[in-house]
This record gives sequence, C-alpha cells and structure tokens, in this order.
Amino acid sequence: MVIGDGVLTPAISVFSAVSGLELSMEKHQHKYVEVPIACIVLVCLFALQHYGTHRVGFLFAPIVIAWLLCISMIGVYNIVHWEPHVYRALSPYYMYKFLRKTQRGGWMSLGGILLCITGSEAMFADLGHFNQLSIQIAFTCMVYPSLILAYMGQAAYLCKHHIIESDYRIGFYVSVPEKIRWPVLAIAILAAVVGSQAVITGTFSMIKQCTALGCFPRVKIIHTSDKVHGQIYIPEINWILMILCLAITIGFRDTKHLGNASGKYNCIGFDILNHLIVPCFDLVTEQRQIHLNAMVVLGTGLAVITVMLVTTCLMSLVIVLCWHKSIFLAFGFIIFFGTIEALYFSASLIKFREGAWVPIVLSFIFMAIMCIWHYGTIKKYEFDLQNKVSINWLLGLSPNLGIVRVRGIGLIHTELDSGIPAIFSHFVTNLPAFHQVLIFLCIKNVPIPHVSPEERFLVGRIGPKEYRIYRCIVRYGYHDVHKDDQEFEKELVCSVAEFIRSGAAAASPKPKNGAISGESEREEERMSVIPSGTIRMMEEDGATAEDTIAVGGGSSRGGAAAREILSPAPSPSPPVVVPRKRVRFVLPAASPRPEPGVREELQELMDAREAGMAFILGHSYVKAKSGSSFFRRLVINFCYDFLRRNSRGPNYAVTIPHASTLEVGMIYYV
Repeated sequence: MVIGDGVLTPAISVFSAVSGLELSMEKHQHKYVEVPIACIVLVCLFALQHYGTHRVGFLFAPIVIAWLLCISMIGVYNIVHWEPHVYRALSPYYMYKFLRKTQRGGWMSLGGILLCITGSEAMFADLGHFNQLSIQIAFTCMVYPSLILAYMGQAAYLCKHHIIESDYRIGFYVSVPEKIRWPVLAIAILAAVVGSQAVITGTFSMIKQCTALGCFPRVKIIHTSDKVHGQIYIPEINWILMILCLAITIGFRDTKHLGNASGKYNCIGFDILNHLIVPCFDLVTEQRQIHLNAMVVLGTGLAVITVMLVTTCLMSLVIVLCWHKSIFLAFGFIIFFGTIEALYFSASLIKFREGAWVPIVLSFIFMAIMCIWHYGTIKKYEFDLQNKVSINWLLGLSPNLGIVRVRGIGLIHTELDSGIPAIFSHFVTNLPAFHQVLIFLCIKNVPIPHVSPEERFLVGRIGPKEYRIYRCIVRYGYHDVHKDDQEFEKELVCSVAEFIRSGAAAASPKPKNGAISGESEREEERMSVIPSGTIRMMEEDGATAEDTIAVGGGSSRGGAAAREILSPAPSPSPPVVVPRKRVRFVLPAASPRPEPGVREELQELMDAREAGMAFILGHSYVKAKSGSSFFRRLVINFCYDFLRRNSRGPNYAVTIPHASTLEVGMIYYV
C-alpha cells in the first residue's frame, strides 16, 4: 500500500498545486494548461532523482517552513475576517454531535474527511534520514499547529460561503486573498515537489529493505550520499514510478459525473506530505469534473488508512513480543486505536467502485511480485539444501579421477551457509580442476540496520586442513553499504588469514579411509567470528616471480605434498619471470610468532593471492518438476523466470572483473 501510495501522491500533490491556475484563467482554457504543466513538473521531479536529495536538500526546509507559515497566516486571516468563534470546533463534542446528527451520511463522509490527514504518515518514512526526536518536535511545534490554523480558517471561510451560486470551485485557493494568490501558487508547487520527493525517497527505502529481506527482485541501488546511508536512488523503480504517475495524471483527468448540479460539494482536504500540506480539493461543476479524478483521491485515503490499520495490529505484537508488556495493554491499544481506524477504513471501503480500487490494484500487483519472487527464491534455496554435497564426496576426489589443483584463489558464491552447493559438483564433474585455495562465499542480508565490522565475517574450514578449502559468511544490514570489489577482496583474504593465524583453524584429526561421520562433519563446519582490521595485506606492484619470499620454515610445496588432491608437478624447464603483484601479510606487533604449520598455510594463501582470484558464479535456471500443477508451472516457469531474467544480479557481482568471472549454469527442478 505504501509503495502504491508513492505512485498516487506525486500525481495528486503536483496536480492539485497546479490547479490553482484555474482561478486566473477562463473556465474552458485551464484544462488545456493544467495537465501539461503537471506532467512537466513530474518529469523534472523524477529526472532529478539521480542527483540525490543531499544536493538540493538545503532548499527543502526553507520551502516547507515558508509553506507552513503561509497557510498558517491565511488561516488566521480567514478566522479573524469571517468567523472568530470557529475555535470551538477543536472540542471533540462537535465530532460526536456531527456523527449523531448525520448518522449514516456522516459515517460515509469519513472517507472524504480522511483526506485531511493523508500524507502526514509519510513523515515517519523519513526515519532513515532523521531521528525520532527531530520528527516529533517538527510535527508537534510546527506542522500540527499550522494544520489546525489552516483548517480552522477553511471552516471559517465555509461558514460564510457554503452556498455557492457561481461556478467557482470550493477549494484552498478560493479562500486565499486575491492579492497573494500567485505567490501562494508558486510556494504550493514547490511544496508539492518537496513532498513528492519525500514519498519517492520513502518508496526507494522500502524497496531496498524488501530486497535485502529477499521479498523483492534485485534492483540497482545507488547511494547518493557518502554520509547519510538512507539517501538512495533506484533507477528502475524511479522510471516505473514516473510512468505510472504520468499515466494517472493524464488518464484520470477524464470526465467523471459527480451527480446532478444541485449545488452539492465534496469535503475540502489537504494532502499533508511529509512536513507540509498541499491543497488537494474536489470541486463542483455544473455537470462534470475536469480534474485529477476523485478516484485517485479516494484511493489515496484507503491506502493510508489501510497502512495505519495494519501498523496498529503489528504494534500490538511489538508490545507483547518485543517490549514484553502485558497482553491486556496490547489488547487495549488495538481496541482503542483499531476502533477509530476501522471506522475510517469501513467508510473508505464503501468507495471502492468510485476510485478506491486504484490503490488496491497497485498493491495487489506489488504484492504478487513480492510473493512470486519470495516463493521462487525459497524453492531454489530448498533445492540447494536437499542437493548439497557432503564432505565425504569431496574426500573421495583424488588425482586418479583426473582432479587437479591450479594456482590462485577460487571464490564460489553460494546461498548455503553449510555444506557444499550442488553447483560445485556440477562444475567439478564437467571441468575436473579447481584452485589451490577455495573459498565458498555466502553473503547474508540480516534484518537489522547495521552489522559492525567486528561481526561481519564468519570463517570456517571445509574438509581437512591440507585441502585449503574455506567457507566465509559475510553479513550485511539493510543500511550497510557494500564496498567495491578490491576492498572486499582484501577484507575477505585478510579474514581468512586471521582465521588461520588465530588458532581457530586448528586441524582436527583426519579420519581413516577418507570418510568422516556426521559429528565430524559438523566439527569441520564450525564457524568463527573474525574481526576485520587485525591483519593487513600489502600489495606491491613491480615484483617478479623470483622475488617471492617464503615466510617461516618450509615452502608451500611441502604442504601441498601431504594432500590427497595433489597440485601438478612443476615443469623442469627454467622458470619464466612474469611481472606480478607481491603480497605480504602484516601481523599485529604484539602477536606471537606463528607456528610452522600456520606460517606454511599463510604462505600458500599469499601465493594464491599473487596468482590472482577467480570468481565462480552459479547461473541457475529454475523449472517446475514434471507433473506439477498448472499454478506452480505458471508461477515458476513463467512469472518467476521473467522476474529473474529482468532483475539485477547479486550486488557484489556487478563490479567483478569479467576477465576473472566463470559462470556455471545448472537447471533446478523444484
């Protein structure tokens, strides 16, 4: 619903602000001006998103403050000029009196009254940019008083102008004194842009978090600010939102009959966007409405109240499960707030055919995308779990089968945090060779904002020590920024080196007959948290193969001779001097001298790093099993496959050098 509201809100706020032109133009001319201007403003708004809000953000606060002060002063003017006693409307007694007098009609009007608060909840979408206290102070001391004065001024104006004999439209601009109407129009358009920017940014943040939790197809996420992690830009979502906003602005401006011309008018509302309110009013015409259709306006109210109702229900769970409060407190919370919201929700729901279907359709489309992607991802992960390779299979590999080890580090990405993925057996079966140092990399996005560098890397060993096969789990929060490939490679190699040096890599006794039990396999899979920055890796250009210096007693060749999977024998021909990087590890000054076995393993890791790193990426195709139901075949073979082919690859794979990448294709039947 919130993502769908990100489509409706920019269209409504910009169009309603531009609609002020109608009071300065002829009745039959403004309709040819409003839509083009609104479309131009929307295109410019979305085209500027890639620059980031931090470049123009310094203008936002002055615009918002100017708008709030403007509507406050207009409200005070209308109160003093038309009806000073309107302050009595602050009493809740009149709310009760209104509902008792109007009964069913008053209940049905709540769907329109809801428009007075739609958008105010978008303030809390900025929790990624501002802290909680700043938003509370801004709303309590600035936004709320301005809204109260603005609405009291509107009520005071309506007290004297509730009988409309002309074709003027009941709205915000009518109550503005004619002398300042043009400056107010300019401020309103700027305020609409700022409010739309906040909702668009909130949509980006929500989609980023859904992507991190595996509930949305992978998209390209660009961090537009080095200091504020919440300021992001998603190109694909930005252009999709722009197309949908333009379609709504253009398509829903068509004629819609509101009823007979009996002087009847709808309620006046304001769309409170983030830190501001933008006029968003319905109008009375003689026979028809040429305006951004009331369908969209009513739909926005339903979207907002649905979000509020769901949030209230989830908040009751937070009270019990997270705050560990009494269940009676949670029950009282949901009864008090849920009853009020359910009243507004029911009033908005009866307007389904009049326009509330718009956010319902949008939310169902986004929810279907999320469910299909999550379902396909889960089925793919379950296939990996069921078909992962045991360590016994790895121990069964030997030079007799033609398996050889080549120089360098092989980095294999997998979504499994234990066991050997099926993609590796598929790779070795078709290409019987892998690198002298093998690292299975698993990147996990955890549902917390940040993961500290001390807890980011988990490193373990797969198989016996002589095999030089490791597993590394890298954990990121949904607000963490992924580093570039070079920095990531260095941190990864340093974490493996620290794992070797710290003694966490102590070798367990090798089992007889090349087989290990389930308990031993779990022992081999034991992971250790490795803090980053303990060991530093230095890379120097211009070194040659003859300059390589062994660390400690015994070279890496001696360690390789004890393996079951042997490296190819060196050629008797004279060595060729090849320019390459020289790699060395810098240990902490207070660390003790490593043991010979540890020095040997570190030396081999350095040799492998000098030889280069190859990235082995699994390219899987998910297909439904034969005999599956029509619904599963439709979801897996068509919908999920379409989303997979049109979504981005893993974040780290974007910056991987293509010359060092090897993709292994495999079909998963789920």
